[in-house]
Amino acid sequence: MKPRVAIPVPHSLDPDYAKRALPQYLQGIEAGGGTPVVIALDLSPDEIAKKLAECDAVLLPGSRADIDPSKYGEPRHPRTAETDARRDMADELLLQDAYNVRKPILGICYGMQMLNVYQTGTLVQDIPEQVKSPINHSAGRAVPKAHSVAVEAKSKLAGILGPYLDARGELVVNSSHHQAAAEVGTALRVVARCPDDQVIEAVEGVDPEHFVLGVQWHPERTLEEPASVEIFRRFIQAATAVASRKS
Repeated sequence: MKPRVAIPVPHSLDPDYAKRALPQYLQGIEAGGGTPVVIALDLSPDEIAKKLAECDAVLLPGSRADIDPSKYGEPRHPRTAETDARRDMADELLLQDAYNVRKPILGICYGMQMLNVYQTGTLVQDIPEQVKSPINHSAGRAVPKAHSVAVEAKSKLAGILGPYLDARGELVVNSSHHQAAAEVGTALRVVARCPDDQVIEAVEGVDPEHFVLGVQWHPERTLEEPASVEIFRRFIQAATAVASRKS
């Protein structure tokens, strides 16, 4: 039986965005060998808990929202987008469940940022204004190859992407965000940065027995590339181990 992966609907405030974005994440889970279980954002906490009991892993997708800065103790930046309280509530329940019973976690873009904040980390609220970066991290879908990410050599991420990295240990990725991790949360470590401005591009859990990975780019948009599929495949591989223990 394929492992079941809980994934919240990306956005409760923009149904068109959610309808457009969600299928790519479902395809990524399926490409890795898993079965997606969609968590609607109008469910109660008890209803979400019942769905999570059937799941072996958690994927937190991107979103058009930004996380409420009060969650990490900072005032709101003028360019911080509207928050999505329903999405945040779902993410926090999914992360709580995953950490409690050590289910694999994959956070993508906003999902990586939520993972970091949940673990008491902070965010850069607007890269153009606060980092003064020469890189357009908000390039979006129109730019499939936005910039490189330099991957930490001895990381779990390097173990996943190793065959696809160039001689410098870098991978060219897409980019669709204006925020990023700043101070990294408890039990997480930085494993990739944009070499041109040092913006954090990936974090992973420090526990070698618990698969926890957050990437700032969007591998679900580039499933024609082996490196993107491999991220999902390794995530599902970890979920399969959890499912096997449960059975």
